[in-house]
Amino acid sequence: MAMFEGLSEKLQATFKRLKGKGKLTEADVNEAMREVRVALLEADVNFKVVKDLIAKIKERAVGQEVLESLTPGQHVIKIVNEEMVAMMGGSESKLAISSKPPTVVMLVGLQGAGKTTHGAKLANMLKKQGKHPLLVACDIYRPAAIKQLQVLGEQIKVPVFSLGQENPVKIAGESLDYAGKNGHDTVIIDTAGRLHINEELMGELEDIKAVVQPHEILLVVDAMTGQDAVNVAETFNSKLALSGVILSKLDGDTRGGAAISVRSVTGCPIKYAGVGEKMDALEVFYPDRMVSRILGMGDVLTLIEKAQNAFDDKKAKELEEKIRKQELTLDDFLDQINQLRKMGSLSSVLEMIPGIGKQLKDVQIDDKEFARVEAMIQSMTVEERTRPAVIKDSRKKRIARGSGTSVQDVGKLIKQYEQTKKMMKQMSGLPGMGGPPKSGKNKKGKKAAGKKLPFKLPFPF
Repeated sequence: MAMFEGLSEKLQATFKRLKGKGKLTEADVNEAMREVRVALLEADVNFKVVKDLIAKIKERAVGQEVLESLTPGQHVIKIVNEEMVAMMGGSESKLAISSKPPTVVMLVGLQGAGKTTHGAKLANMLKKQGKHPLLVACDIYRPAAIKQLQVLGEQIKVPVFSLGQENPVKIAGESLDYAGKNGHDTVIIDTAGRLHINEELMGELEDIKAVVQPHEILLVVDAMTGQDAVNVAETFNSKLALSGVILSKLDGDTRGGAAISVRSVTGCPIKYAGVGEKMDALEVFYPDRMVSRILGMGDVLTLIEKAQNAFDDKKAKELEEKIRKQELTLDDFLDQINQLRKMGSLSSVLEMIPGIGKQLKDVQIDDKEFARVEAMIQSMTVEERTRPAVIKDSRKKRIARGSGTSVQDVGKLIKQYEQTKKMMKQMSGLPGMGGPPKSGKNKKGKKAAGKKLPFKLPFPF
């Protein structure tokens, strides 16, 4: 992701030099560790965290087993990977769920960190997991804070409990009664923030905590604030005993050291990461996956999960059948594009594939191209979408005018469609791809039945 781009490039360059050496000396390891130290400090990682990390890596990396290994460079990378994962928490930290509902989650943080938005994102995530969340508006100070939460609640179809400008402690307490009476198993309390930490803010948060006795107190902290994020986390933790952290704006274009430092400095696990503005742009924080992406190893597991959430099984089966029967239409093409767009930007998806992100580093990937394709297809008649062969020059001009594109763009789209259809025709005739073996018969001499496609097609043809 953009936040770790600089760090990722520097670490990968260092490791590439290590891999190039047939045998490592202690001096080689020391030189590599100096480069790793500089890369982490430049990425705004806390200097104490860097010092401890380098010491642990060096202790393991100069051992006899590594220096005499057949692949010493890879051995060192493995050690760096393991130590960075441990530094960032080791494994995911799951949300604590109360055995007796409702589970109470209290969100705290400074003004502008994204508490309200991330409260709604968390509610949306829990709703998809089968929970029945309730959002609670306890920020009575920031103008339009209550209205913002209500708008977001309507957007994700989650109710919002509010008593207007009443005392926040009273609002929080009465929200639990409301949740119990209305079948809400999770209560997410959006508290007020300030531009800076002060006694008044902390006093109010401590009073709310005393009344609702939350199962989770999550600090929402802006990852783009660098070391200030770590300082804020330390202060809130000392006053409220945080149970975890939500890092907002982890998709931002900055150095990202806070994400690496906050767990080590505060001892609080990072539970979630905000990776965009949409309501589904919240991810469970997996230290091992994050480190894998920083070190350029991709993140296949997150990619699979995104695909599973975005793609409809029923539509995938329908598409398989159409491929077999060679009945693909431009509507199918558009449908696949829209499902891919649910996964996020194409560049963010590609960087999760091991080796791909680096290869495409200098390639400009324009997600607006999807919108242009959608506009062209939607400017077509039903007949044109089903039988693109009827689209001649006059129709191309009309489609181009209707979609705000050029005749050349329309021609390019139709050419891509024809090439795709031709490729799918070839695939459908292959053994195991829905078509029979070349002989048309199996070993027993009986006619072979067409097999089901052994894969789903989550991407545009």
